[in-house]
Amino acid sequence: MENQEVRVRFAPSPTGGLHLGGVRTALYNYLFARKNKGKMILRIEDTDRTRFVEGAEAYIKESLEWCGIELDESPWDGGDFAPYRQSERKPMYMEYAQRLVDQGKAYYAFDTAEELEAMRERLKAARVVAPQYNVITRMTMKNSLTLPQDEVKKRLESGEPYVIRIKVPRKEQIRFNDLVRGWVTVQSASIDDKVLMKSDGMPTYHLANVVDDYLMKISHVIRGEEWLPSAPLHVLLYQYFGWNTPDFAHLPLILKPNGNGKLSKRDGDKLGFSVFPLQWVDPSNPDKSSTGYREQGYLSEAFVNFLAFLGWNPGKGSQKEIFTKAELIEEFSIERIGKSGAKFDIEKVKWYNQQYLRNLPNAELAEFLKADLQKHQIEESQDRIEQVCELMKERITFGNELWQESQYFFMTPTQYEEKVIKKKWNQQAVNVLTEFRLELEKLADFSGTNAKQTLYDVTQNQGIKMGKVMQAVRVAITGVGSGTDLTAIIEWLGKDEVIARIDTALETLKDRVKA
Repeated sequence: MENQEVRVRFAPSPTGGLHLGGVRTALYNYLFARKNKGKMILRIEDTDRTRFVEGAEAYIKESLEWCGIELDESPWDGGDFAPYRQSERKPMYMEYAQRLVDQGKAYYAFDTAEELEAMRERLKAARVVAPQYNVITRMTMKNSLTLPQDEVKKRLESGEPYVIRIKVPRKEQIRFNDLVRGWVTVQSASIDDKVLMKSDGMPTYHLANVVDDYLMKISHVIRGEEWLPSAPLHVLLYQYFGWNTPDFAHLPLILKPNGNGKLSKRDGDKLGFSVFPLQWVDPSNPDKSSTGYREQGYLSEAFVNFLAFLGWNPGKGSQKEIFTKAELIEEFSIERIGKSGAKFDIEKVKWYNQQYLRNLPNAELAEFLKADLQKHQIEESQDRIEQVCELMKERITFGNELWQESQYFFMTPTQYEEKVIKKKWNQQAVNVLTEFRLELEKLADFSGTNAKQTLYDVTQNQGIKMGKVMQAVRVAITGVGSGTDLTAIIEWLGKDEVIARIDTALETLKDRVKA
């Protein structure tokens, strides 16, 4: 929309945990708003009170905060168009529905659930593939189009339950230009007379979202592909009210890793990954919780970077994949969103996390280690902890792996990797280690490099290739058969500690020596 302030909205329903598809929708709205110096609005769409879940709204708020998606207007921060919960806007919706009824663009329907079911069964018997309450069938039902006016009035005055349905025209073309998919054209005959107001006085999504988007001056409706079939109905409502239609952009689905269908919570459970940004605990069944990316140790920046590329790319032949939030805002455009679904790839999320961890300052990485060091009552200087982080950052995917991967820096091994002992712990290795520790004691200028040269000299002296005993030397010092550069480990530990560890290994494993 030209010459109008860009105002976008994310409008989730508080019916459970916020799926990562919803987070991506919020992210794209946010990036578009910031790119165009517009406003990002959060509206809670809670008209269906039967599906309301306690705690879901707070979960939505916390999820967006974790992802760094800042809101300009919301139920929590207020704004000029409050209230931002649809349940609190209830009185106004009837006014707009009534306006359509008065203009002959909507009507009262008094059909009971049994009568609606009977209609569907009749249509099925007549081999109608998709039975609908539409331009044809409405004339056989109990509504204000078929009942005498005085009877309609009497039913309304008596308090008989009713709904208000939109009156879809018989033969019209409804067209709109979707910013992702191009022109969409639908024949009105294919649209059914959707309910706008339910019998409990609450609006359906169809009416409420159109009225709210208009009143909140929303310029662009950026939402999931699942709403594309409803878009022609919403366009028709805008036309009926005589309002300008916002620009629509329907985002592609996030697909299962194999590309076969939409990604669901069940898929994540089955394949061992989460579909939620944060841990979600269902209040109706607290024992059944779903883990989140935050709890699994993912950095929010990595998670957001991954989501941004799940359906969008910067184009122009760019090979760049790591983007700060500021760079995403600068590069983002709806034109670069793909039409086809995007496959979810958990290995790619892990890759992003690795990249972000590697780029973290060592001082920040050190925070991951400090809690574990305190737990084991180990005191170490900030500088030395940061040195370990620098050595280990290339070997971890999550910050909480730092302790697991680096504890041999801080604790003398009490166990030794069995596979290495079975294969490499032999008399040859013992002879090398015995001479190596003696030569280390004599070493006046100790360093990792000098220690490595000393080990090389010992193996040369004994006529053994370094590769034959290197794993045994490593396991004696660290307890494990692989890891970061052994030279750097030796230098960090210092001469006395390395000698002490070799002595401990030789004593502990003296009965495991193979001939």
